[in-house]
Amino acid sequence: MTEKYSSQPGHSNQPPRKTSITQLRAAIGGNAYGHVLEIGSGTGANFPFYKNALRVDAIEPDEKRINRSRNQVNKAKAPIHLHIAGAERLPFNENVFDTVVATLVFCTIPEPQKALEEIQRVAKPGARIFFLEHVRMPQPIMGKAQDLMTPLWKKVFGGCHLNRDTLALIQNSKLSITEIETYYKGWVLKIDCLNDSLPLQ
Repeated sequence: MTEKYSSQPGHSNQPPRKTSITQLRAAIGGNAYGHVLEIGSGTGANFPFYKNALRVDAIEPDEKRINRSRNQVNKAKAPIHLHIAGAERLPFNENVFDTVVATLVFCTIPEPQKALEEIQRVAKPGARIFFLEHVRMPQPIMGKAQDLMTPLWKKVFGGCHLNRDTLALIQNSKLSITEIETYYKGWVLKIDCLNDSLPLQ
């Protein structure tokens, strides 16, 4: 596993750089290939960035967001297929997807560990899994502030857990982390993984 640190002095031989969330979405979308699953596609912010995908199946539990994403479907280079579904119960067979993408969604999933198990189930062995998530910050004062804000934050922002430690959840799953990039002083992580599971018999 390699770690890269951006916008954080002292962790890289290269000067710190500012990278926007849109740029990170574009980088992930550009690396997604083959049959792609997107978890929690929301209003379709990632759809225009899928340049190497043969097909994208996008799941989103909120029908209003699905309807708002249809304009982005028309802008996409890859065929996008929308599904109203939650991440904990994916409506797909085992060993289907070459790539799985989840951006800024694991903070809201009610059962994130179950969602990770489902990703492992539907992804092919060796599939690439890309996460872009905000997490509980490593600085004690900032982390504590997130803890205090989370109850109200969840009510205002649709169940978003501001202080969720998604990295720890992934580390405790059966996915293998290959690279971590850190942004915004540790608030945002780009986590690249491989699915090391064996095909189900």
